[in-house]
Amino acid sequence: MSTTLQRKIGLVQASAINMIDMVGIGPFVVMPLVIKTTGSHLFLWAWILGAGISLIDGMIWSELGAAYPLAGGSYNFLKEAYPSKWGKLLSFLFVWQTCIQAPLVVASASIGFSQYLSYLVPLGDIERKIVSGSLVILTTFLLYRKIETIGKISVFLCSGVFITIGWIIFGGFTKGTVAYTFLPEGNETLFSFALWALLGQASVKTVYSYLGYYNVCHLGGEIKEPGKNIPRSIFISIIGIAILYLFMNVSIVKVVPWQEAMESKFLVSTFIEKLYGYTAAKVATALVLWIAFASLFAVMLGYSRVPYAAAVDGSFFKIFAKLHPTKSFPYVSLLFLGGVGLIFSLLFKLSDVISAILAMRILVQFIAQAIGVVLLRKRKGTDQLPYKMRLYPLPVIVSIAAWLFILFSTGYFALGGISIAAVGVLVFIATHKSIGKL
Repeated sequence: MSTTLQRKIGLVQASAINMIDMVGIGPFVVMPLVIKTTGSHLFLWAWILGAGISLIDGMIWSELGAAYPLAGGSYNFLKEAYPSKWGKLLSFLFVWQTCIQAPLVVASASIGFSQYLSYLVPLGDIERKIVSGSLVILTTFLLYRKIETIGKISVFLCSGVFITIGWIIFGGFTKGTVAYTFLPEGNETLFSFALWALLGQASVKTVYSYLGYYNVCHLGGEIKEPGKNIPRSIFISIIGIAILYLFMNVSIVKVVPWQEAMESKFLVSTFIEKLYGYTAAKVATALVLWIAFASLFAVMLGYSRVPYAAAVDGSFFKIFAKLHPTKSFPYVSLLFLGGVGLIFSLLFKLSDVISAILAMRILVQFIAQAIGVVLLRKRKGTDQLPYKMRLYPLPVIVSIAAWLFILFSTGYFALGGISIAAVGVLVFIATHKSIGKL
């Protein structure tokens, strides 16, 4: 019986896992929201802003992931970066929020899936919730197997991402007739406080669509040659998906005017229907559903390793440390996240879920990690780092500023995220002396 995770995921599989996590249902359901929030043809800058934030933050993840390639990702980074009690507290808070926000991510994918399915099959509110819940159950079942099998499934699912987006880009650029520019016209300017306030709100949605480039870090204990493959897979996925997103957005509004696109509930389906008819639109919708399912698959795979890593370390409830006796994966953690994700998928709305996900992650995960890189470099130096970020410390400074900008843009959800962290502090104080025994 195996008691440790095995390194069997290569660069191609790692990149595929990141990409299917990043794309998911996100860009297809948030594109109308992004356009509506900005209210102008300059909406594409929100996608450019999201890509820039992801790329800069990816440098931080790459340095940490290559240096500490263990299951749990941020849990290990925070524990190593902050001394003594602070490290224990922040790593615990990350696992604490993961047990809430990871199921929210699961819920966002399943809710988005049921929303798009309504284009093919008319569904009421109850029927959509049944679909959402059933999808979570199916995904949990498929993940209940060996990691090398999971890697092969991920590559297969990733093919659906490229087929769908490739079709959209080809169709829009070869058949689109609507004039579009993302550059300012007339009296417009990019240097306007009002515009950037709107872009900040819109970027909450675009950044959500890029999230997942770091999924490979949560699987650090299962990556081959992690010092090379973790950074490479992060940058491959960010740059590749950013290019696809930008071309896809332009392609769509060359067929569906942005004024019309921002009111569409099934934007991709409408786009394909205008170009090729209803039958083709049904095929496109099926491909979008494929992508939504693939994203849900990757999300649950990566985050199920976080409570497991903390439990193995004695910092979280011991039951989460259990591996399947024959398939060597953290089945208790997987079942827990799947179960809570099932409940959330039945309770919440998609737009609220997206804002809540970001608000919960920013302080404890993204900003704390960025500061953690500085602390680690001062304490341990850089001689032994497999990967060193370029232009240090500029990426750290820009990343922290960008995440604070996004946090402010989430509005009252920021208060919710802070409140959940505060409750986590109380739980930590009450349980940290005996948690390993539970």
